[in-house]
Amino acid sequence: MAGHSKWANIQHRKGRQDAVRAKLFSKLSKEITVAAKMGDPDPEKNPRLRLVVKQAKSQSMPNDNIDRAIKKAIGGEGEDYEEVRYEGYGPNGVAVIVEAMTDNRNRTASNVRSTFTKNGGNLGETGSVGFMFERKGEVTYPADVGDADTVMMAAIEAGAEDVESSEDGHIIWCADTDLNEVSNALEAELGESESTKLVWKPTTTTEMDFEGMEKLMKLIDALEDDDDVQRVTTNFEASNEVMSQLAAE
Repeated sequence: MAGHSKWANIQHRKGRQDAVRAKLFSKLSKEITVAAKMGDPDPEKNPRLRLVVKQAKSQSMPNDNIDRAIKKAIGGEGEDYEEVRYEGYGPNGVAVIVEAMTDNRNRTASNVRSTFTKNGGNLGETGSVGFMFERKGEVTYPADVGDADTVMMAAIEAGAEDVESSEDGHIIWCADTDLNEVSNALEAELGESESTKLVWKPTTTTEMDFEGMEKLMKLIDALEDDDDVQRVTTNFEASNEVMSQLAAE
């Protein structure tokens, strides 16, 4: 029976991965349609659309899905979504920023509030945790694109602010308003990036133990399951030991 239950578990996890991927594609499609509606439907003439399309491709989203989302905007289809941001606290007082796109603010606010409450957190006012983050451009490259010095020189030339290099890869940071320009310059020097996006970068962090991380992951999963929620950012810090424990779960 052990072999059977192990197989069932793998199947379950595979199904979960497929469900997560389908949800991710749906959220990216929404972002592409909104970006194309707000500017030019040609990614080369619309920096915001170009960044979202790049992000979609880095997640292996099929070109057909991307084209369909852009055509929706050209044809005037799709709801009129507005972007909203929610801020709150999770377990152990960790700061949480929730970015959403919605056609019904009341529904989304109610859902986000109840998700926080059910998972040991609480929704705060706008600005209640935002001061613990900075809006930044983030460009990532795999480790094999070059050594730390090579990437640092390319980043300086491109007008970036900082680089974090490790065995996992390189993260290049820049001002949010410079992301399109910096990512273009980096691509000319280092080739296609793994991802290029605007993020909330924590300026202060909250250390989490294993139990706190388990609760936080439940909150993040529940928030990300909401169709209106585009992304969730927190300022948690956790040791390698805690992360290893979580991975073994």
